[in-house]
Amino acid sequence: MKIVGLMSGTSYDGVDVAAAEFTLDGDTLWLTPLGHRGIDYDDGLRAEIGALLPPAATTIEAVCRLDNRLGEVFAEAAAVGIELAGGAVDAVVSPGQTVFHWVERGVVRGTLQLGAPARVAARVGVPVLSDLRSADVAAGGQGAPLVPAFDALLLDETAGAPRAALNLGGIANLTVVAPGAPVLGYDVGPANALLDAAARRFLGRPCDLDGAVAAAGRVHTGLLDLLLAEPYYAAPPPKSTGKELFHAGYLDDRLAALGEPVPVEDLLATLTVLTAATVAAECARHRVTEVVAAGGGVRNPTLMFRLAELAAGRWRLRTTDELGVPAQAKEAYAFALLGWLSWHGLPGALPSVTGATRAAVLGSWTPTGPAYGADPVRPPRRLRVRT
Repeated sequence: MKIVGLMSGTSYDGVDVAAAEFTLDGDTLWLTPLGHRGIDYDDGLRAEIGALLPPAATTIEAVCRLDNRLGEVFAEAAAVGIELAGGAVDAVVSPGQTVFHWVERGVVRGTLQLGAPARVAARVGVPVLSDLRSADVAAGGQGAPLVPAFDALLLDETAGAPRAALNLGGIANLTVVAPGAPVLGYDVGPANALLDAAARRFLGRPCDLDGAVAAAGRVHTGLLDLLLAEPYYAAPPPKSTGKELFHAGYLDDRLAALGEPVPVEDLLATLTVLTAATVAAECARHRVTEVVAAGGGVRNPTLMFRLAELAAGRWRLRTTDELGVPAQAKEAYAFALLGWLSWHGLPGALPSVTGATRAAVLGSWTPTGPAYGADPVRPPRRLRVRT
């Protein structure tokens, strides 16, 4: 079965596309990567997404416009994925762009992703799976992270020691797989979210490319201590977070509380260490022996250096490329897997990760023809009522 997976994360800088073929052999599912590509959003679309995200106010009109514009972008991305797959696929997974994750006192009440799946289905002519988080939320879960289902299958639970998969997107999330224990997975805190917010505010750029500015700075210990006091880090899992908490206004508040100017290079150096330190603390807590990293953050050598520095002598750090999964497209491949699971009526969310009361089959299908297993029929010409 061939599936195209799309992913647009909390960094909202573009959409990752991955095409995969899945073959089931006994209790082993084989994934054959057929290609991946990253498609950058233009400045206008990034600005439109940013203007709608919390804590900004918005309108239903703005939500509707963005939903359909994103649908057009995802439709083109899906078409690219089908080309990568050789011209034909069975399904597309288009989870959409998260614009709000409604959390109250650690409980997720709802979640909203935009991306007009009907536009995607109309463009590519195959069933499209979208809205993957809502079913888990309805079952009492966090609706995130969902990638641990992929991590749990990829990492060998018989390795004899706990191992972790780390994704460094806008938010850093960690999956821990240990022999004889339930899979754990949760959002640790910001990975690129605050770094990118600082780069936009003080450098006028979408990001600190290659962590170059951060590499020239020194860690401001006072600011780091203030940032580490964030209550979210001490909250037990299951937990999830996003731009609802870690946004530019959050950073402004902490800098104001500090009460002294911080050079931009020192600010970025401090935010880089914040990400590394919070991840390292969780890895130490679970006593992992290996961390397999993926996501946009692995392209930041300064961040990876800080992580390796904290890992030295405690755990091995490597990327998913070594396991055959391109680090830049891991989440897109993971969503393709979730599509395979949903297609076969299998749950894709892990209750031990999300805190749900049951394992949910994820997503809503937008069909392009008869429902699965239904025979095509001729359209009726009239309707009569039998009494």
